[in-house]
Amino acid sequence: MFENCLNWILINQNKQGFWGNSDSQGNPTIESLVATLACILALNRWSVGTLMIEKGLAFIHSSQAEKLLRQVLIIKDNCPVWFAIVFPAMIELVQKANFKIELKKLLVSDVFHKRQLILEREQLVDDHDHYPPLLSYLEALPSSDKIDEEVIFKQLSGDGSLFQSPSATASAFMSTRNKKCLSYLKSLAQRCPNGIPTTYPMDEELIKLWIINNVQRLGLAEHFTSDIEEVLEQVYKIVAKPTILEALQLQLHKYSLAFRLLRIHGYKVLPWSMCWFLYDEEIKNVIENNHEYFSSVMVNVFRATDVTFRGEYELQEAKSFSRKMLQKSISMGAGDDQIISFGELIEHELRVPWMARLDHLEHRWWIEENEANVLWKGKTCFQRLLSLHNNKLIRLALQNYEFKQSIYKAELKELKIWSKDWGLSDMGFGREKTTYCYFAVAAGCSLPYDSDVRMFVAKSGILVIALSGEGKIIFDALDNVVSEMAIKYFKHEENDITNNLRDIWYETFLSWLTEATWSKADYIPSMDEYIKVGMVSVGAHTMVLPTCCFLSPSLPISKLGTLQYKIITKMLMILARLLNDIQTYQKEKDEGKVNSVLLYMENNSEVDMEESIAGLRKIVDKKREELLEHVLMDGFTDLPKSCRQLHLSCFKVFQMFYNFSNKFDSNTEMVEDIKKSIYIPPKIQPSKPLKPQSLPLESNTNSLSMKYHSGRCTKYYIKGSTLPMHQLSWTCSRSKGNWKMTIPPKFNCLCTHI
Repeated sequence: MFENCLNWILINQNKQGFWGNSDSQGNPTIESLVATLACILALNRWSVGTLMIEKGLAFIHSSQAEKLLRQVLIIKDNCPVWFAIVFPAMIELVQKANFKIELKKLLVSDVFHKRQLILEREQLVDDHDHYPPLLSYLEALPSSDKIDEEVIFKQLSGDGSLFQSPSATASAFMSTRNKKCLSYLKSLAQRCPNGIPTTYPMDEELIKLWIINNVQRLGLAEHFTSDIEEVLEQVYKIVAKPTILEALQLQLHKYSLAFRLLRIHGYKVLPWSMCWFLYDEEIKNVIENNHEYFSSVMVNVFRATDVTFRGEYELQEAKSFSRKMLQKSISMGAGDDQIISFGELIEHELRVPWMARLDHLEHRWWIEENEANVLWKGKTCFQRLLSLHNNKLIRLALQNYEFKQSIYKAELKELKIWSKDWGLSDMGFGREKTTYCYFAVAAGCSLPYDSDVRMFVAKSGILVIALSGEGKIIFDALDNVVSEMAIKYFKHEENDITNNLRDIWYETFLSWLTEATWSKADYIPSMDEYIKVGMVSVGAHTMVLPTCCFLSPSLPISKLGTLQYKIITKMLMILARLLNDIQTYQKEKDEGKVNSVLLYMENNSEVDMEESIAGLRKIVDKKREELLEHVLMDGFTDLPKSCRQLHLSCFKVFQMFYNFSNKFDSNTEMVEDIKKSIYIPPKIQPSKPLKPQSLPLESNTNSLSMKYHSGRCTKYYIKGSTLPMHQLSWTCSRSKGNWKMTIPPKFNCLCTHI
C-alpha cells in the first residue's frame, strides 16, 4: 500500500545524508533530524537502502546535527514543543531497532527532560491551553503511557482520521484496529502516491487563496486576472457565511487571507468574517498560550487589517492583538528555527506599514525572501509548495521583474534627456529629483500602466518641484508638458483638454502665491484656511488628475475641472499636505513659512510639538482609512476604478517619502531603493527541490503541476499552462507609447487532488 512512499525515501536523501527540509543555503534544519531518523526506521523496516541508512546515521552523528541541537536547546533556549515530543520518540524507536545513537548525552537528556515536563503539564486533549493537543502526537507518545481507546474514539473525525494527522491516525489504527482509520489511510495512500502529507484532508479554498496571495506578492497577478476573479467569486460565497470548524488554525488562516484578498478586489466583506475569534476568550487564550504554532496565522491576521476602513474597531483590535502575538514570537525566536527568513517576514510586516510600501519593491522583497513563503505551520513543520515548482514560480517572477526593470531603465533614460533638454536638471533642485520622481511612479504604479502614464506623472512631479523657483525655462517646460498631454488626448478622444490642464496649474500657482504672501506678511491663517490652500500647493492633484485621462477607462473630461474636486481627490490632497507637513515643519519654521503642525500648536496652546504631531497623525490615520474605502469599494464616487487606484498609488508614494523621515529631501536615503527598483536584478537562492516519485510535467497533458509540499509530501497542484516554466521566453516591444510583453498562455489557479 505504501510502496510509493518508500520509493520517495529512496530518491530524496540529501547529499549530506539527511532527509527533509533544508534552509535557503541547503543546510539541514531541526526538522531534518526527525525526518532522517524516521526514514532510517522505514528503510530498516523494509530491509532496503543499507548504504543510505549508514549515510543517514553518519549525519545524525555529525557535528552539523550536534550544532542544530545546541542552537535550539542552549543558544536560543527555545525548543519547539513538537520537537521535544517527536525527537525523543524517534531516538527510542531507532535504539529499539538496535541502532546505536551517539549524540552528546547532555543534549539528548535535555530534550527528554523537556518532553517529560510537557507530558506532566499537558492533558491529552486540552481545548483551553495547548494547541495542537497532545493526543495529536499519538505516534510519538511513550509506549509506557497506555491511552484508553475510548479517548481515541471520541477524537476521531467522520473520515476516520485523528486530528487530520496521517501519522497519528496510523498509530490510532495500530492501537484500536478501527476500520475507519484503516479506510482513511488506504484512501490517503491512493490519492497521494508521491508522499504522505502531514495533514489531510486540506481545505481547497484555503490552498487557492494562498496561491492567489503568492502570485500577487510575486508581482504576477496582472497576468492571471480572470483566474483570480473566478476563484475569489467562488470563495466570496463561502466567506460571506463563515462556518467555524474544529481546525482553528486553518479557519483563522483561511478567513483572514480571504478577507484581505476580497477587500482588495472590491468585495464587500464585513469585519466579523475574520474577527470572530476576538469574541471568544477561550480561543484567544489558546492563541496566546501557543503563539509559536499560530505565528503564520497571526501574520495573515495582521496583514488583513491593512484594509481597515474608518470606524472598524474590530479590525483595530485584531491588529493590536496580532501585533502583540508577533512581537512575542520575535522575542522568542520568530516561532521556529526551521525557517530563519520567516522571522524576517514578521519583522518586515511590523516595521513598515503596507501603505508606505511601493508595489515593485515589495514584489522584489517577496522574490528574494522566498524561503519565508510558507503556507502555514503544520504539526511539526511549515507547509509549503514543493520546492521544485516553487522555484519555477520564483524564476517566472524574477524574469517578470527584470522585464519591468528593462522598461524602467529605458524610460528613465528618456526622462533624463527631456529634463536636460529643457534645462531642468541644472536648475539647482538636483538631477537626482528627476530620478526620484520617476522611481516613485514606476515603483508605486507598477505595470500594466502605460508608458505615457508613468512619464506624465513623473514630468508633472518634476515641474511641481522646479516651479517653486522662477524663470522662463520652467514655464517653457510646463507649456511643453501641457501641450504634449493635450495633443495625445485629442488623438484618442477628439477633445481638447488644454484649458482644463491650464486651469489646474493656474490654481496651483495661485496657492503658491498665497503661501508666499502669508510668509512675507507674517500672516497666520486659520487651520481651515491653511488646509484649503495647502492641499492645492502640495501638487498631488496636478500629478494624478490629468494623468487619469490616459488610463483605461479614462477620466471623463467633465471631471477634470477645478471648481469641485471629488471627495477621493480632496482626501488625497489633504493627506499629502499633512504627511509633508509632519516631516518638514522644522525646516518651514526656520524659513518663516506656515505649517499645519505649527498651526495645531497655535490653536491648542496646551500641547507641545510631539502632541501636535500625534494629533495630526490621528487625522491622517482616519483620512487614510476613509481614502482606502473610497478606492476599493464601489458606490462612493463615479470615478473609474483605474483612476481610484492611481489615487491610492500616489498616496502610498507620499506615505513612503514621509513615513518616518523626510526621505524626499535626502540625497542618500532612496539611493539603494532606486537601484533595486531599476538597475539591480533580485538575488535569489532557491531551495533544493525534493524529488517527487514522478515529474508532474506530463507530456500527454502538456501542463504545469505545482504540488503542495510539507517536507515529505505532495498533495495539491495547479494545472492548465500550456508551457513548462523552464521553457518560458519573454519578448517585449514598444508600440504607440506602450510596452508590450509576450507571455505564455495563462494557467488556472485551481487546486485539485492528484
